[in-house]
Amino acid sequence: MNFMDEALMEAQKAFDMGEVPVGAVIVKDNKIIGRGFNKKEILNSVVAHAEIMAIEDASRNLNNWRLNDCIMYVTLEPCPMCAGAILQSRISKIYIGANEFKSGACGSAINLMYDDNLNKFLDVHWEQDDRCFQILKDFFRERRQAKKK
Repeated sequence: MNFMDEALMEAQKAFDMGEVPVGAVIVKDNKIIGRGFNKKEILNSVVAHAEIMAIEDASRNLNNWRLNDCIMYVTLEPCPMCAGAILQSRISKIYIGANEFKSGACGSAINLMYDDNLNKFLDVHWEQDDRCFQILKDFFRERRQAKKK
């Protein structure tokens, strides 16, 4: 199973609901234990990012906030809030589909994942999946076109 494909399916759910299309899945022992997509508009919540939704889902499914030995696959580089939650949840590895140069906290804008001051380190892998970039481009292109009408 390609877990980035699963994260993209979550991003498509957000796209279909008019949300910025970001999706995430959390895997343990090669099985998906958490899923999430961006729901900021739907829930009217600033913290309803895909990563947070996936962490909450995985925590409920494991009945534990500690996500030791878990891997996250996310379509867009996490923001500082999500990077902090990922570190706090003890996820061990993250695969990222696309950079977020304006606010990415895994190396593009800042890097919380390798900060000596935090005394926590996360194994970050960059997929650079064109599909992750494309779904965002399509979403914002559609939004711009809708505003012109």
